[in-house]
Amino acid sequence: MVPEFEHQNGMNDRRSFMKLLAAAPLFATIGTRSLAATVRSAGKSSFSNNVYTRLGVRPLINARGTWTYLCGSLELPETREAAEEASHYFVDMFELQAAAGRHLAKLSGAESGMVTSGSAGAMASATAGCIAGTDPKNVWQLPDTTGLKSEIVMMGGRSAFDSAIRLAGGKLIIAKTVDDLQPAMTPQTAMVYTTWRDDRIESILKITKPAGVPVLLDDAAGIPPYENFTRYAKIGIDLFCFSGGKGLSGPQCSGVLLGRKDLIDAALANSSPWEGAVCRPMKVGKEEIMGILAAVDYWSHADLGALNKEWQSRVERIQKLVETVPGVTTDITIPQDENSYPTLTVTWDEKKFGLTVAECDQQLRAGEPRIEVLTNSNPSGVLGRIRNNDPNRQRRDRPNHLQIISMTMQPGEDLMVGNRLRQILDKARKQAV
Repeated sequence: MVPEFEHQNGMNDRRSFMKLLAAAPLFATIGTRSLAATVRSAGKSSFSNNVYTRLGVRPLINARGTWTYLCGSLELPETREAAEEASHYFVDMFELQAAAGRHLAKLSGAESGMVTSGSAGAMASATAGCIAGTDPKNVWQLPDTTGLKSEIVMMGGRSAFDSAIRLAGGKLIIAKTVDDLQPAMTPQTAMVYTTWRDDRIESILKITKPAGVPVLLDDAAGIPPYENFTRYAKIGIDLFCFSGGKGLSGPQCSGVLLGRKDLIDAALANSSPWEGAVCRPMKVGKEEIMGILAAVDYWSHADLGALNKEWQSRVERIQKLVETVPGVTTDITIPQDENSYPTLTVTWDEKKFGLTVAECDQQLRAGEPRIEVLTNSNPSGVLGRIRNNDPNRQRRDRPNHLQIISMTMQPGEDLMVGNRLRQILDKARKQAV
């Protein structure tokens, strides 16, 4: 009779062999020059010699996702072409925003729209518009809200981005649940802000519509899928916004604000190029406007199924490579809340490997080329907010995980990420034996 531990070791050996066999074609590709050629064909000259390295800045492989501090996403070819063509002409910016608004309205089903400096810029312009309207006296007065409605009800609680509301003069009022909304609203309520996109939004509208209070829904990372671009107007949401530099793959410093024409007109009156408007510093140029319009046009007919298939195959290739390391397990999911792209979670026993997630993350970043993956760290978080928002935060932190987002990687980079991560994990496992 075979002892249980010998049987188990045999099973482990067979599993390891099968995983190595499955990854063999990938190792063959990594061992050839075709990998470097594939990455170069994506438009890079070299990770070690380019416009950034000449400034002493290291470009990176972005397997973390559309984080602003990592430049969001790369622009679509259509975006770059439109921005390049736009750069050769002068236009009247008032006329351009009006034309852009008509085009966005046609695509979204909303009454009007405007191009903003990101979702945060849309939040600020919307807030200013809901407080000051189009009255030049009120526009000039902001962020002083004396005599004006200025309370903004935040559904669920504060966010990392509510400074965009406060800088326009908005006073935050918290409503934790839909049941808390009615008591939170007063004659001074200028707007309700939410990021909720489920059935709660319709419950909110049943309260705000009779009261004549507009709702701004922030769905910064909501595209893809493109259906979100047309969904909110059908529901009857007063204002809604998207980031241009995340899934839309438009210019990083762009976004769109859509909704009721009177509210869009008010938001425009409080924004660039109006001199003296509180949101004038959040300027978007003709290149950003034409670039984001091109990105929206692209997504209106893009084959999301084909894109998801490619994104899925990227994380599957990484999965095959890292699972050749005994003791490493993986899982592929598609988050439902935001950044809904195939995502690979890589797990190992940190004590047995003698390697923490944070240490692995640092080794990936220190290597060449630099690789950024998703962990529970946030290098762009304002420390005052992180430390003060929840005094018990450190005790409530979730376990640290290493995740890889497929959408922001380019062809060939998945093999580079998978091979590097495999090498780091395998080295740690062998040294720990």
